[in-house]
Amino acid sequence: MILALAQHGLGEEALQMFENMLEIGIKPDHITYVGVLSACTHVGLVAKGRKYYKMMKNVHGIEPTSSHYACMIDLFGRAGLLGEAQDFIENMLIEPDVIAWGSLLASCKVHKNVELAKIAAERLLSIEPDNSGAYSALANIYSACGKWNEAAQVRKSMKDRQVKKEQGISWVQIKSEVHVFGAEDLLHPQRYAIYQMIAKIWEEIKKMGFVPDTASVLHDLDQELKEQILKRHSEKLAIAFALMNTPDGTTLRIIKNLRVCNDCHSAIKFIAKLVDREIIVRDATRFHHFKGGSCSCHDYW
Repeated sequence: MILALAQHGLGEEALQMFENMLEIGIKPDHITYVGVLSACTHVGLVAKGRKYYKMMKNVHGIEPTSSHYACMIDLFGRAGLLGEAQDFIENMLIEPDVIAWGSLLASCKVHKNVELAKIAAERLLSIEPDNSGAYSALANIYSACGKWNEAAQVRKSMKDRQVKKEQGISWVQIKSEVHVFGAEDLLHPQRYAIYQMIAKIWEEIKKMGFVPDTASVLHDLDQELKEQILKRHSEKLAIAFALMNTPDGTTLRIIKNLRVCNDCHSAIKFIAKLVDREIIVRDATRFHHFKGGSCSCHDYW
């Protein structure tokens, strides 16, 4: 329950549940603390994260595992404390694994720290040479910072090693059937109607004040083409399809295999307000509840 609350953006409620456990004498174990530290991570409670990490060791005698270390690295990294995250990794009592370096790399991507990203990617690839996520994240960081040549070199290295990038897909269940979408999907039988729907929605939310985040397109293209690509991200297509095939007022539940991008996150807030529906998106790290123009993550994910 603690972990579930954390994943739905209810970090304070998760920590209150943990405190209630302690009050009635339920002894936490290492799994409990994974949930507690995750709760701190999901809502950016750095001070409380430090407190509970020390409590885990000093009060309950639980030695940190790789999962606890990863939570702390994620906690510091998401909060922009990348130097502290790096120091934490270097002082770990176990050898940092793929998850530890991957957490740091993901944070470098969010905060556009190129130099530290290079270190994290190199260390990650020394453990797992064919990790597509490391190549993709590093290339994306270079692209986000306008370092197009460096990004191209990383992608070439990825191609030379025959490392395949994981495709971003989104899916939604309508009645008993699951519908899967990729970016710019041309396979769905209702694709033309879906594209018409998303084009209409796109214009409506722009009238409401939505500004496409073309920086989310990590290729050196003109603005119009970038906007066309953004419009057809997999989660937007899944939402457009679900809106066409469900009654007004129905809650939409979309699942994505990767982290939702900044543009989609912003767009879905506007879409939820436009259509007056709750839209729940579960991405690779958490659940986002969009309603009335805001998200349960408070734009911290």
